[in-house]
Amino acid sequence: MQGKFALFLLCALYVHFPVSAQHQHAEDSHLAESDAQVESQPLLSQATRIQQALSFLGSSLSVQDIKKLEALQHKSPGAEVTKQIQQILDPYCIAIVQINPEARVKVKRGEAKATLIQGGWANFLIKVYNDAGVNAPLNVESPNALSPFHAPSGDPKVKPANVVTAGQSANRFLEMGLYRGSPLLPNLSGLKLEYAVVQIYSKDAGKREVEMGFNIGQGTQDIGFRNTTSFLFNIQPAVKVVFQIKDEDGSPSMASFIIRDNVERLPGRLQGTYPLPAKRVAAFDEYPDFSFQQHIYRQDGEHVLLPAGKYSVTITKGPEYIPQTIELIIPSGVKTCKLPVKLKRWIHLYSLGWYSADHHVHAGGCSHYDSPEEGVPPEYMWRQSLGEDLNVSAILAWGPSWYHQKTYFTGKDNPLSNKTNLIHSDVEVSGFPSSHAGHIVLLRLKEDDYPGTTRIEQWPSWTKPVLAWAKSQGGVTGYAHSGWGLEPVQQTRDLPNYVMPKMDGIGANEYIVTVTENLVDFYSLGDTPVDWELNMWYHTLNCGFRTRVSGETDFPCITDQRVGIGRSYFQSDSGVNYNSYVAALKKGRNYVSDGGSHILEFSVNGQEMGVDESEVNLKGKQSVAIKTTVAAYLPKLEGNATASDMKKTLPDNQYWNIERARKGNSRNVTAELIVNGIAVDSTEVLADGTVQNIRFSYNVDHSSWAAIRVRGSSHSNPIFILVDDKPIREKRSAQWCRDALDKCWQMKSPNIRPEERPAAKEAYDNARTVYEKMID
Repeated sequence: MQGKFALFLLCALYVHFPVSAQHQHAEDSHLAESDAQVESQPLLSQATRIQQALSFLGSSLSVQDIKKLEALQHKSPGAEVTKQIQQILDPYCIAIVQINPEARVKVKRGEAKATLIQGGWANFLIKVYNDAGVNAPLNVESPNALSPFHAPSGDPKVKPANVVTAGQSANRFLEMGLYRGSPLLPNLSGLKLEYAVVQIYSKDAGKREVEMGFNIGQGTQDIGFRNTTSFLFNIQPAVKVVFQIKDEDGSPSMASFIIRDNVERLPGRLQGTYPLPAKRVAAFDEYPDFSFQQHIYRQDGEHVLLPAGKYSVTITKGPEYIPQTIELIIPSGVKTCKLPVKLKRWIHLYSLGWYSADHHVHAGGCSHYDSPEEGVPPEYMWRQSLGEDLNVSAILAWGPSWYHQKTYFTGKDNPLSNKTNLIHSDVEVSGFPSSHAGHIVLLRLKEDDYPGTTRIEQWPSWTKPVLAWAKSQGGVTGYAHSGWGLEPVQQTRDLPNYVMPKMDGIGANEYIVTVTENLVDFYSLGDTPVDWELNMWYHTLNCGFRTRVSGETDFPCITDQRVGIGRSYFQSDSGVNYNSYVAALKKGRNYVSDGGSHILEFSVNGQEMGVDESEVNLKGKQSVAIKTTVAAYLPKLEGNATASDMKKTLPDNQYWNIERARKGNSRNVTAELIVNGIAVDSTEVLADGTVQNIRFSYNVDHSSWAAIRVRGSSHSNPIFILVDDKPIREKRSAQWCRDALDKCWQMKSPNIRPEERPAAKEAYDNARTVYEKMID
């Protein structure tokens, strides 16, 4: 369960508004001649909404000014009320915008002091004279508020026009926008005079010059640069909050923190999150926080800069830990303060001899930027792995930023690696000519350039040659994000099902061919729809193939939340070692999990999963004894919460999650015994974190494979049960594979180069013969 308590620190007092409450200004200093024509009743209503919005944003007017505004409600409407409203609000205005009758916009300085606070938001008013009576939205812009990085374009090389230099990035330290939420309106009202709220965030401290401009649409800016003006902002430094992070055993630790003030300033842009994600540039910041994540990672002794105020802080470190939520209040007093954190586990797999790994992590492409750097270096991904308690991360170079990211490939573990955690650079063949047939993951490579190539475009246009080349150098191979393209043409939740897949994606499509030539070591689970992934794997196991499964995330592409959302837990006689890890994948000495449930032991008649050949031999029909050990954790449902409510909070692309396995509104999940893809027995498990021993008995009458599954959360690798030395054969699965092969050729062959098509056709024909022999 999440712990909730308030934490009070001695820090600096949060300044709600960047201006003095003393209103010493010349009377009518900014009143236009047309002010007398402004009707006071709608202006007073709008001023009241402005005050309500400011209060919601934590920057209320002064107590005296609120009382003055309230007093005006009891006065007769007229020019004097209009005048007093402006006298109250004008000192809070950073700028005065005038829209002339031709809808041209110009701006000049207002009375408010140009004061900001580092790492926090300041709210100012904008006074708007709308002589044109337009109802368009008012927009604010600044070169200092542009994005400090360029999002990836998908090209393997960054175009010069997209490059953001270090100087440009450093000068883009602001975020700003007009607040359009309730009770304010999204557009101008059309009144001759009204006020708007602009919100400004600064990443930096010190004096900074800012250019600010306004418009009501493209082409409405006044000529002669009159729609912009410059401000010299004095930006006060934030408070340095130092983390004191201890793991459950008292050792210093890395952890993840989501820091929010729960104010939705600009909808959908994480504006209530600190440090502001949009202004995080890992290449230049003190800590390499990623712009696409809500959370940050901090090691014991590291810090974050926060303005004084009240925050909600969620703390965790991967799925083996229980998330904790605290209320953090930073009052006035000192420049530095400390935040003590004690992490809480519900299970410790490492101590039980199981090590976590994610074989599909990227440091470039997708949510990463490609400028000012082409992705990020391994040391940034190292922090991500530590912060998610991931023992092994395979950092895969692929199409975007390929030529830069491949420079980190050495064929060895990164020097940052230690005895409990390691990162290792390898390859995903994605964004290459063969991608249409399925992306493939190549682990433990010695060489990362396909023979005779210097450019991506020269690689083969189908997957078999690439797999064969990787295996020739001792590599371990598998298809990535298996479910893409395996969606059945008619929806079904049956497993296995016999509906044809579409074969139109980049998952394990051509696996239906290459599995027949023993070129595929593992099949990826964990990051695409569960049933799409499992169905093809089950059918090929039913044909006697012995491909094992491995867990992956495809970070930050399918999801950019966290590494290790889909992961494997493996056993190794030599601890955390990359060679031992990939050897465990190849032997199936691992299980796939989202981290919420675990299959710690699995054996049939004493034969353990992943040991020797994972094979049990029987003479004639027999009953077999199946033992497994399962642990799972689900938080208790509190208050009026339901399982449906919990599932609604899950991202749509998080296909594997223990919440999806919750039985009704209970705290139970179902552990299933799977034989030849069918759930033949099951038992409910209380997901309270305790380790529970389970026993099944099953009558085996023909050669089969068995596995343990918590559907949508974890899956073991198979154990193969051979009766009278006969191979595993399910005729209906062989027919499905034969038909799927034809569908795959129909979909993929047009994208195979003409000169490679004869060899591809031969491979497909050979695979077809294999399946037909099984059918016969």
